[in-house]
Amino acid sequence: MIDDTIAAISTPPGEGGIGIVRVSGPLTQQIVTTLFSFAQPMERISSHRLYYGKIVDPADGHAVDEALVSLMRAPHTYTREDVAEFNCHGGIMPLAKTLELILAQGARLAEPGEFTQRAFLNGRIDLAQAEAVIGMIRARSEAAMHVSMSQLTGRLSGEIRQIRRTLLAVLAHMEASIDFPEHQDVEEFALDEVRKGAEKGLNDTEQLLETADRGRILREGIRTAIIGRPNVGKSSLLNAMLREQRAIVTDIPGTTRDVLEESINLGGVALTIVDTAGIRETMDEVEKIGVARSRAAIGEADLILYMMDITQKPSRDDLDILRDAKDKPSIVIVNKTDLLADIDETVKKIEKKVSPLPVLPVSVTENRGLAELEKLIISLVFQGDVRAPQSAMVTSARHKDALRRSRQSLVDLLAALDAGYALDLLAIDLHAALDALGEITGETVGADLAAEIFSTFCIGK
Repeated sequence: MIDDTIAAISTPPGEGGIGIVRVSGPLTQQIVTTLFSFAQPMERISSHRLYYGKIVDPADGHAVDEALVSLMRAPHTYTREDVAEFNCHGGIMPLAKTLELILAQGARLAEPGEFTQRAFLNGRIDLAQAEAVIGMIRARSEAAMHVSMSQLTGRLSGEIRQIRRTLLAVLAHMEASIDFPEHQDVEEFALDEVRKGAEKGLNDTEQLLETADRGRILREGIRTAIIGRPNVGKSSLLNAMLREQRAIVTDIPGTTRDVLEESINLGGVALTIVDTAGIRETMDEVEKIGVARSRAAIGEADLILYMMDITQKPSRDDLDILRDAKDKPSIVIVNKTDLLADIDETVKKIEKKVSPLPVLPVSVTENRGLAELEKLIISLVFQGDVRAPQSAMVTSARHKDALRRSRQSLVDLLAALDAGYALDLLAIDLHAALDALGEITGETVGADLAAEIFSTFCIGK
């Protein structure tokens, strides 16, 4: 219910300098005046000011914590309701006791994401902006933070609304022609405007869809799989990129038997590195499972780092595995170059066999070629530029799916227009396109879907 008062601890559990308990709803001001003893007499609590005092249990008058409180009056608040934040000492007991006292005054415990859900329901932000909030919280890199901030400020929402305005104008022309069927000139004009508007809407939708893959990578990071035969240096490469000994390294082939994931920040972008078991034919049941997971990692990766041993000729297994990864951005890393005096001729032979994939000779044990590898990754995935673009960008799988459905409806509309279908039939495809776009900003989203989205948020946000 949106007319009750909610409360939750908004800071992570554990010990810290400050912990915050947030309250929103009609009882907020009453809760503040009941539980907070101001250090100085207060005739009126000013909005958006921070006050020093003590949180007091009204049952016995004992102070629970020394704190700061801010009361923010509607509508200029996060939820557009009265909001208060109790800034307590950041320990488990002060926060828990403060929340307990607030709930005893008639508030209820907030559901996950309910504060942001109220901001959406009260019209302060749309659904795409609400989803950007969780993107900001979960950002693991500067690039992810910038993309989420762009969406939070409404850049994507503005692009979606502009496309919807174009299509609503198309709908108006359709309805005018349907309302005045006796006027031939009205219908001809309407058909011409329908085509122009639908083509523009389709073009703008496709431009947004083109940003989806890069947007997802900027937000979630580059999922990178290190693949290769046993004992070529995959785990050593992982350790070198992490700059710590995370994976077990031995001279025994097949040491790595499972998938190991770690994350680093590469030029402002999160890189999730997946170290996999060496791919080979084996009778060991445990190793077989690791090999199967390695092959699965190829399909899930955004980037393949295929490692080879320069002292071994490329085998059929090498070429078969690279063929499996042919649709992915891939780099062939030729390791153990410290074991050969002259590597140029060998590298050229490997380049010929794996062409057109880029080949990079390295020596992981001597830390040679790793800086070049990082530059090559950025160049291959982002064409050398990891900055978030100034234009709107699609980062969510949900948004991408909605745009795809909108695009298909517009394609169907134009095909039906070419086939000479009546305008009232064309309107079905147009409404479908509008509804799909509206799902992104929340204008046509169902209550169940909205609830599912907010349920992924943390409690207190």
